[in-house]
Amino acid sequence: MPTQKTVAQTGNVLVADAMRQCAPDMMAAYPITPQTTIVEEFAKFVANGRVHTEYVTVESEHSAMSACVGASAAGARVMTATSSQGLALMWEELHVASGMRLPIVMANANRALSAPINIHCDHSDIMGARDTGWLILFAETAQEAYDNTIMAVRIAEHPDVLLPVMSALDGFITTHSIDRAEVMDDATVTEFVGTYVPRNALLDIEHPVSHGNFAGLGGPYFEFKKSQRLAMDRAHGVVKAVGAEWSAITGRPFGMIETFGMDDAEFAIVVIGSTAGNARHVARELRANGVKAGVVKVRCFRPFPAEELAEALSGVKAVAVMDRSESFGAEGGPLFLEVRSALYDLATHVPIVDYIYGLGGSDVKTELMDRVFSDLSDIASGAKAPAGLTYLGAR
Repeated sequence: MPTQKTVAQTGNVLVADAMRQCAPDMMAAYPITPQTTIVEEFAKFVANGRVHTEYVTVESEHSAMSACVGASAAGARVMTATSSQGLALMWEELHVASGMRLPIVMANANRALSAPINIHCDHSDIMGARDTGWLILFAETAQEAYDNTIMAVRIAEHPDVLLPVMSALDGFITTHSIDRAEVMDDATVTEFVGTYVPRNALLDIEHPVSHGNFAGLGGPYFEFKKSQRLAMDRAHGVVKAVGAEWSAITGRPFGMIETFGMDDAEFAIVVIGSTAGNARHVARELRANGVKAGVVKVRCFRPFPAEELAEALSGVKAVAVMDRSESFGAEGGPLFLEVRSALYDLATHVPIVDYIYGLGGSDVKTELMDRVFSDLSDIASGAKAPAGLTYLGAR
């Protein structure tokens, strides 16, 4: 029978432990704050013989992902981790990994991008990579970061998907804070992720294949991109199925989105990551006073859960979207644009407003959530929704 152990650990340590339990054949990584302790902990597991992984130290994050691409194309199960400028330095290789349909799993400690220099949390880094063809899972807590890492392996390697997956957790807030979590026994995780059997391995000399070919004018490049889109579309059902299976084993719920108070909510906040806790806390206080406030947390950002969001928000009178990143020159932040698109075909028009918040690790106090819910209450009562976006808490 599956057994679980209660631990008090940081999100990074739990991610490293999840990686150990998934037993990748190879890991190539470069340290960068606040991801560093993930690969430090994993390196200890390798050194102590607790996992038989070929751990490759490299000179940069670009080299790390390049090495991961080569190992995955050869037929290995591959995992890595990065953050911020490191993820940006991988930009070229992120597209290579997804275009070659390589099921690499990478943890990303969400952190602001320079300039100015900042090492604290926001979602600028991962939202900059949202169109690279990777699946993206977000964690609110250390527990979710642990669970997402394990599920990511099954999702990435599923024959209907074969795409790389990023498992994201908020820098310092989730990566470095000690949290209570339930860790599954090694044997159960081993059975859950299974043995990776590559379909198009370069080292399978009995079935020779080529990778990374030139596909110029008149070549199959267009068809390759279509196949990535179809795989991402299929991934929607795979994410839900794998999540349901892991939930049945652990007793912890998983959904593409997770809701609070949405059965009768008159207005709601849509949010990603660690801020969901503050939003729920304020919504709970409001509901205790008879105010019908709700919260929708997006746990899977790619593929985007448009249908689930439209269903959850179909009965509300106003929606606020919380963006912890910018999309300069656009009509709002990345999450706002996705949510507004998802709600476009609803029979009734739902006013939707965007709040840019918490950039560079700026405090996300409950007072800010109070303000957002107060604005929503006014809009739901007939006030005109403000045009444009609001920088919440900025001077």
